[in-house]
Amino acid sequence: MNNSAVPSPKQISKRWRPTLLDGVLIIALICVAIWLTYRSSIGINYHWRWSQAFELVFTPTANGGLPYFVQGIIATIRLSVWGMVLAVTLGTALGLAKHSAISVFSVPANIFIQLVRNIPPLVFVFIFYFFISNQLIPLLGLSDILRGYTGEVSAWQAFLFGPSSLWENLLSGVICIGLLSSAYVAEIIRAGLSAIPKGQWEAGKSLGLSTWYQYKDVVAPQVLTAVAPALAGQAISLVKDTSIVSLISIQEMTFVGTEMANSSGLIFEIWLIVGACYFLLCLTLSLLFRRFETQQR
Repeated sequence: MNNSAVPSPKQISKRWRPTLLDGVLIIALICVAIWLTYRSSIGINYHWRWSQAFELVFTPTANGGLPYFVQGIIATIRLSVWGMVLAVTLGTALGLAKHSAISVFSVPANIFIQLVRNIPPLVFVFIFYFFISNQLIPLLGLSDILRGYTGEVSAWQAFLFGPSSLWENLLSGVICIGLLSSAYVAEIIRAGLSAIPKGQWEAGKSLGLSTWYQYKDVVAPQVLTAVAPALAGQAISLVKDTSIVSLISIQEMTFVGTEMANSSGLIFEIWLIVGACYFLLCLTLSLLFRRFETQQR
């Protein structure tokens, strides 16, 4: 065992010792907090109604179901999970295609990536929903399932996909978010593949491995370790991007928060609660990915 790799107590204490810049930043933050508190006390005349806001947030629906806001949180999580699945699956395929030396694969992949990355997300969502989604669902023969489903919904279907009346909204939102993020995931995967030294590929060939096993056993583990931080950041961005689909009437957390804030007049309280929920979701993801990165080392 190499003891030189283990930091000594002196090194650990030195690592955590605050610097002069840290002290300056802390003092600056304290001054800003004091100034904001002072200005708000003399310049903002707003009566906070937190008790009413929390009562509204946690009030069950008329039929005794989950509170409307909680349903919005669940819808956001559901959108995020399925959006990540689509983004990682499609993004990996696009990244492999763009990295390929065969132009039949690389050119279409590059065109898609450039289109998605250079169109504003809001414009892309509107284009997809109004010009593509309305045509895509009938084309795939999903109209009866997504728009007119009258059968019984099992417990696992409700857990994975929500109420049947919102399946069309869920699919539209998942495809929008997944397509948007897949272009960025593709570039992350492509960059990870390009960073693999040429000697690794040659080593796989020298062992007689096929192209599939070269990717699976030699390249993929190294790429996954290299791109994990970037994928973590993209996953967190995807969670925040789910708020965009509220503009096409998908009832996730931002859409629900907008309705509740407008109907109750608790503008500041509701939006602060919405922001706190997004923060907790993203922070949880960040901690999970950090733990994963630590285990990979």
